[in-house]
Amino acid sequence: MGFQTVPEVLLHRVSATPNNTAYSFPVGSGWKTVSWKEFGEQVKQIAMGLKSLGLTPEQRVAILSGTRYEWIAADMGILCAAGATTTIYPSSLADDCAYIVADSGTVMAFAENEEQVKKLMSVKAQMPELKKVIVIEGKASGDGFVITLQELQDLGKAATQAEYEAVTKQAKNDGIATLIYTSGTTGKPKGVILTHDCWVYEGEAINEMKLLVPEDVQFLWLPLAHSFGKVLEVAQLAIGFHTAVDGRVDKIVENLGQVKPTFVAAVPRIFEKVYNKVVEGAKKGGGLKYSIFKWAFETGKEVSKLRQQGQEPSGLLAMKNNVATKLVFSKLQERFGGRLRYFVSGSAPLSREMAEFFHSAGVLILEGYGLTESSAASFVNRPTGFAFGTVGPPLPGTQLKIAEDGEILIKGRGIMRGYHNKPEETAATLKDGWLLTGDIGEVDPAGRLKITDRKKDLIKTSGGKYVAPQNIEGKFKMSCPYVSNALVHGNNRNFCVLLVALDPEAIGEWAKTNGVTGGYEEIVKDPRTHALIKPFVQELNKSLASYESIKNFAILPKDLTLDAGDLTPSLKVKRKAVETKYKDVLEAFYTGNLAEV
Repeated sequence: MGFQTVPEVLLHRVSATPNNTAYSFPVGSGWKTVSWKEFGEQVKQIAMGLKSLGLTPEQRVAILSGTRYEWIAADMGILCAAGATTTIYPSSLADDCAYIVADSGTVMAFAENEEQVKKLMSVKAQMPELKKVIVIEGKASGDGFVITLQELQDLGKAATQAEYEAVTKQAKNDGIATLIYTSGTTGKPKGVILTHDCWVYEGEAINEMKLLVPEDVQFLWLPLAHSFGKVLEVAQLAIGFHTAVDGRVDKIVENLGQVKPTFVAAVPRIFEKVYNKVVEGAKKGGGLKYSIFKWAFETGKEVSKLRQQGQEPSGLLAMKNNVATKLVFSKLQERFGGRLRYFVSGSAPLSREMAEFFHSAGVLILEGYGLTESSAASFVNRPTGFAFGTVGPPLPGTQLKIAEDGEILIKGRGIMRGYHNKPEETAATLKDGWLLTGDIGEVDPAGRLKITDRKKDLIKTSGGKYVAPQNIEGKFKMSCPYVSNALVHGNNRNFCVLLVALDPEAIGEWAKTNGVTGGYEEIVKDPRTHALIKPFVQELNKSLASYESIKNFAILPKDLTLDAGDLTPSLKVKRKAVETKYKDVLEAFYTGNLAEV
């Protein structure tokens, strides 16, 4: 496409399709739409407002907000002012915000609301370089330290288009566009430096694959503080499709019905929750309804197998599938709005069984893979050549190499410049331009990558056997509809055990039906709950080698949550944090205090 920077891509999009719908977002009980021309004008005002406050090229401006339309407008305003965006998750604690702002050298910050402003003000002394906070929903402060988004835009209104375009030209192809602090599963987060070229490349590659087209309608709910959400933002600029934005997770299902998207990106946890709900709903329907449900999915599986080989069902199977679609699958498809072409799943491993379940119902999930350090999108399955259990071939322009120990190495324009202020960590992660991912994988004959595990997460038992925990956890979550999360433990131990967190909604429904009273903590302590889960663990063991089988399990007193520090913002389990938190439970397994499965 020949663009050098994100501002160039945006300016082209605004001039090429000024009257097309760019965004829609919830206002009251409806949705407000914004054209590319209107969006471009707002970005110009934000950019020139920041410039009038003294922002210089590559200076950092933070965004501390959930996913919403104004996040995107602020981000583009920062980049078009030739600044760089520091992303901060809205769930971050005050001290974490202070660390990121101070470490990144951030000079201004957008805050979503007064709650986020208070968070920043509580640690103001730890952020000496922070000169201004711009609040999206809230009031200005008397001393001028906090101003509103509208006040910022007012500062930039007088600038001419020529002045604005001159400022955008100060952004450089190899200059910092984004600093994303990896949530990590241990220790302080590291600031990943991603350049304008990283994002321009992502937009070009996604456009070249024709994975998305200008006529698509995207529903965007993923955290924009995360690289997966951010890549969808820049892909839209390159391609020009309409994006409906709302980051409220509790509104996803309702919004899908209203927006009726053709494309949605999600994380595996969302599919797991929908799967549990669908299966439990069918079981509750009882007798005939559940029998029809099982018959429909058996039929769908046969159709899925054919379609995975590039064939279509015919004859009796096609007729059966039409009936299954009418009776069962259409209801699931309608939950997603009825127009969906496919999902893209990323951020954590999606089990093959989960992908095949949805495909049986006519809902295609294309799994992709990448790291914050590779600008999120490095591999993705294609609609015309997908293989469940793989993350697809590389994006055009991305190179892949498997090291001798099985580690996946990636090279290309999407790779980070390095970790901010961490030369040693950068040198350990980037070797001759290759990114050492820390993931283990293999390549199938069609050139599609299969992730087999995290290098760091591999468990080595005291007997010297290697166990891939994510694979076991994925199987278990797929088989047991009551599970929210699971963690296999066994490093340097003589056998493996399992910590199980139950889904509060699913287990609550079961408890009601089976006369188990009390709240979540009482339910999980009840022997009948343990007896409910035990057969699922026993069934899991039938598919495992003896050295990786689960010798015991415990149900945790609470679900694993982001707020409790158990999960990363992209909903991956923080293994070390959970193992530390439940150290006593784990020790009891190995001192013979708990009966075996």
